[in-house]
Amino acid sequence: MFAHLGQLFGKMESPSMAFIAWMLFCFSGPSTGYPNGKVTESCNSMIPLHGHPPQKFPKHTIEVNMTQFKPGDHVKVSLFGPPFEGFFLQARNADNVGGPAIGSFALADKKRSQLLTCGRVKKSAVSHTSKSKKTHLDAYWISPRDAPKRIQFLATVVEKYHIFWVKIPGPVISQPDTPILTTTVTIPTSHPIRHLTQSFNASDCGNNKFCVRNPSNCDPQANSCFFLSFKRDDDSVLVEMSGPSEGYVAFALSHDQWMGDGDDAYLCISDDHHVDIKTASLVGRTYPEFDSEDPLEDKSWRVADGLIQCSFRRRINLPAFKRRLNLDAYYYIFLVDGEVSEGGIIHQHHRQPLITNGKYNVSGLPKDIGGSRSPFLIKIHGALMFVAWMTTASIGVIIARFFKPVWPSLLLFGEEIWFQVHRVLMMTTVFLTSASFVLPFLYRGGWSEQAGFHPYLGCTVMALAIVQPLMAGFRPPSQAPRREIFNWLHWSTGTTARILAVVTMFLGMDLPALNLPDPWDTYAMTGFVAWHVGTDILLEIHGYYLVRKVEVVEEDRIQILQSINSTEAQGHTFKKTVLFIYICGNIAFLSNFLTAIVQI
Repeated sequence: MFAHLGQLFGKMESPSMAFIAWMLFCFSGPSTGYPNGKVTESCNSMIPLHGHPPQKFPKHTIEVNMTQFKPGDHVKVSLFGPPFEGFFLQARNADNVGGPAIGSFALADKKRSQLLTCGRVKKSAVSHTSKSKKTHLDAYWISPRDAPKRIQFLATVVEKYHIFWVKIPGPVISQPDTPILTTTVTIPTSHPIRHLTQSFNASDCGNNKFCVRNPSNCDPQANSCFFLSFKRDDDSVLVEMSGPSEGYVAFALSHDQWMGDGDDAYLCISDDHHVDIKTASLVGRTYPEFDSEDPLEDKSWRVADGLIQCSFRRRINLPAFKRRLNLDAYYYIFLVDGEVSEGGIIHQHHRQPLITNGKYNVSGLPKDIGGSRSPFLIKIHGALMFVAWMTTASIGVIIARFFKPVWPSLLLFGEEIWFQVHRVLMMTTVFLTSASFVLPFLYRGGWSEQAGFHPYLGCTVMALAIVQPLMAGFRPPSQAPRREIFNWLHWSTGTTARILAVVTMFLGMDLPALNLPDPWDTYAMTGFVAWHVGTDILLEIHGYYLVRKVEVVEEDRIQILQSINSTEAQGHTFKKTVLFIYICGNIAFLSNFLTAIVQI
């Protein structure tokens, strides 16, 4: 198939130019940028619509000229750091940083900064006016009369189009007689912390402990793996958590399989050879809201050989701590790890959390369970797409391209058998693609801004997959003048869909939600593409060889009929052998991929 691109382009100059233009359009993807700073679409999330993930370690700093404020005060807010092109600055309630912007701003530099209206609050945000490089900017935040007790400043900074940081946490200022809390200060605890003298033990899992292990045979005493256990003792639960990380390990209890919306989180944060054990609430994708008071007891920790281990005791019911969930109930359990920058600032986990497959009561009957770092719907989405475009579509194209003369007299339901097989395989591809297409939307509940170009290309592939059978329904007769035009459109649309499908799958395999083993996934996909292209080239060379052989026989005029028939028979046998080997290779590749998807 791919080998014919040059030949077809040479014969059809105008269609080839249209095809190239279409390919450029497909690969261009969305390009949304705001060099003028009019970023009101990002008021709530503060995420630039650039189609790239944010960076992990902030380089820029926010400073203020006062730590306390009264209604009507003007607080000078300074943003500075390495040269940057764009920024977005807001003030929010420190107890709900996922909420709306608070107060208004006044500009200190009207040439490089401007005021924006977020929600119904005028002048509640500051942004850039151009892409000119900046290293420092000032603005004045004006406190409203109904300001909350504590205010935190947040900034998004864009160094380049694909390099940016979202919601960099700034200082927390408070009204008089309100405790001051900043995100960079370690929260003091009222309970002594001890050092663990030995590793945890998994021998009691399922008997006296409720355990979550990854992998399922994880033994924290012998392996560097993720381990979480709960052991009930009267009205409290002893928690043990262990995982390979240089930054932090954490778990959260949630009513659903989405992290956020008031989930109850417990973090063991390693910073400068010391571990802080903290509790926090998770609200959406914002920075965790750490508790100012410590509800945990008997805390201890250990850091050795790249492994963080910590334990603590928590009462099952904590009525004095409204944000702590009652442990005598059923929840999904999340287990994550991530990086920590200087000062104990945690960063978003770099891979998909481990999530249990169901809700569990950690203070109930002891169980020994595992989980998955890839949601079930995303697994099915990936599996169906691989089956559709790596198997059914590929075999269907091979049969249509090379097997028309192999079964010329065999009919199935009134049509040539090669055409019926091709049609069934391609309709199967459309059906599998359609079923797979809706699964990410069901899982996400809408569009994902974190998946880069993958969903945009996926939508393009879905559209092309639907256009193909609709176009085939209007196929002209074989001798009609428009048949050549149809053949060109049918081939170019199918080829575009297949190329984009492969590119889309390459992009999808690197997304955290699927969590395929890297770089195995890239090597496997590259190997399959090479397998298909190699098979295609082999059949093309063989077809060219047969044509040349027949031409030589015709020129000799000796036993023409018998020689041609013998040549064709040998060619058909060769093609059937290649097809059999190709199908077996596809099945082997597909089984390996599906096994990898099931195991994640």
